Order: sequence, then structure tokens, then C-alpha cells
Amino acid sequence: MSNPGLTKSYNAEGVIGPFLIVKFGASDFGVLVAAAATDKTIGVTREFGSVSGEPVDVIHEGIANVKLGGTVTRGDFTTSDASGQAVVAAPATGVNNRVIGVARQSGVVGDVIEVILTPGHSLQG
Repeated sequence: MSNPGLTKSYNAEGVIGPFLIVKFGASDFGVLVAAAATDKTIGVTREFGSVSGEPVDVIHEGIANVKLGGTVTRGDFTTSDASGQAVVAAPATGVNNRVIGVARQSGVVGDVIEVILTPGHSLQG
């Protein structure tokens, strides 16, 4: 069960689904779906998505549900894939991955699992 802490409302700058990792958009208080492990991710959307121009709630701290884009094992650091879904942060040598959190559960692509959020942290390969 998720236990969201700080949650703020933003303006969706595109279609954003539920339980996805997001980053800041082009304007203040705008967000987009994260599209790479190197994106400056800020949180995870709640159970309701949004369409462009509408509000979307983003969880910044606590324990949040996130949709998986690959196999993750509890304890893994997670980052975003090209679709805003969580994957294992495994940066190549000399590359940084922005970490969104630590998996509390194991799962496979398509699963929604709990992640302890730690946005703003980087993992260097």
C-alpha cells in the first residue's frame, strides 16, 4: 500500500498516465512523462492520469506506486525508461542515471509496485 507524502498539483504538458515517472516541463509548474534514465525526474503521478492542459498530481516523497517497464527486484534503485516506467538504474561507465527511488517489491514489466521515493539523486556508472 502506498504512503504518499508531499504531493503537489502541476499542469500536464502532454498525456500523462497513472503511476508514471515525471520531469519538469517547458513552463513553470508544468510536467511531462520522463523519457530517459538521465532526465531530471521529480516524482510519480497518482492513480489518475491527465491530458495536456489539465492538472495532474505528482508525489514527491514517501512511498508511491509506479508502473514497471522491466524486471525489478526489491532493493533495486529505479529510474525511468523511455515511457516514464520504472526500470533498474544501471548506468554505463561514466554515465549518470537519475534515481526516482528504491523498489520495495519485485515485479516485471506492466506490474505496479511500491517505490520509496528519492527524487533528485544520481547513480554514476
